[in-house]
Amino acid sequence: MNELVDLSPALHMMAMGALLAAGPLGWLWLRNRQASPVHRLALLTGLTLFLTLDLVVFGAFTRLTDSGLGCPDWPGCYANASPVGAHAEISAAQAEMPTGPVTHTKAWIEMVHRYLATGVGVLILTLAVATWLLRRREHLPVGPWWPTATLVWVCIQGAFGALTVTMKLFPAIVTLHLLGGLVLLALLVRQTVGYRQAERAGGRVALGAGSYALLLATAAAVWLQAALGGWVSTNYAVLACQQFPACQGSWWPAMDFAQGFELWRPLGLTAAGEHVSFAALTAIHYAHRLAAYLVLALLLVLAFRLRPALPRQAWALGGLALWQLLSGLSNVVLGWPLLAALAHTAGAALLVMVLTWALCESRVAGTAAASARPGVLPARERART
Repeated sequence: MNELVDLSPALHMMAMGALLAAGPLGWLWLRNRQASPVHRLALLTGLTLFLTLDLVVFGAFTRLTDSGLGCPDWPGCYANASPVGAHAEISAAQAEMPTGPVTHTKAWIEMVHRYLATGVGVLILTLAVATWLLRRREHLPVGPWWPTATLVWVCIQGAFGALTVTMKLFPAIVTLHLLGGLVLLALLVRQTVGYRQAERAGGRVALGAGSYALLLATAAAVWLQAALGGWVSTNYAVLACQQFPACQGSWWPAMDFAQGFELWRPLGLTAAGEHVSFAALTAIHYAHRLAAYLVLALLLVLAFRLRPALPRQAWALGGLALWQLLSGLSNVVLGWPLLAALAHTAGAALLVMVLTWALCESRVAGTAAASARPGVLPARERART
């Protein structure tokens, strides 16, 4: 009887992820053999955060090099664990369409992304299991539900990765996959900050109500802008405007917002099966550009307001605002070069991380004692948080 389901590609992917995760896990263990289990857990959280950021940027590289369908099935490559076993199928597809979505180079880029994603998944699984095992004999500053939520989310993120391939780069799915990576970063930042706060025995910084509201508003605006940026990239609308600050020689070019923001449709087509118009692509690009002005202003004002209480976050936000401005302009005026596009995606991810960091390190000042010592919560308030 023929097998109904071939699990070998999935099992090989899991084995590859475990092998890749063994490297950083072994390195961390050897360098910190004498450290406490809690300290090693904190270091593993920080390392996982760093590798997840790398994964998000490599995911952007996969998308920007048109390698998202380098292996048109999932989780393997033509039902093989690597492009080596799929050499004949890839060669045939490349011979039929030399510049098409399937080539040997694109297949390797796509599969390396999947290997890295599986490795990060194994690290997150290790964090969740280790936290639950340690919670009974160690005082953990980060509860086990945080890494558990992260594990659940990375599984959801993996499902979106599969849908990205099986639904042929469906723009809404690809954008959600990007946002899912940013959510993963935010979850890991929350845990990393929790360990750092415990190590230095410090509480959250008290911010005035206005500054804290500005921080929340800026974080919300950055998330919205990240979604708009993902929509621009997945619809290949970056080059709809190749001038700045004008677009197509006008301050308000011909745009079709209704078609541009029709969310549930295939790549390059409307829900009715018609080709997406250039006016719709222009609307997508220009909406992102207009929102960028607001986000840039919010970031600069927030950086200025946070300087006394959170100086490191303030300087980081100011620098990233400039980074995003320059990399975004480079995408427009230089014709979307790969390096600038990667820099812009990395900048967005770092903005989410720094804003999450600032939110985790702060709270609204609500007591007379807090106001007597600007920027620092009193000991009783620190204990409560």
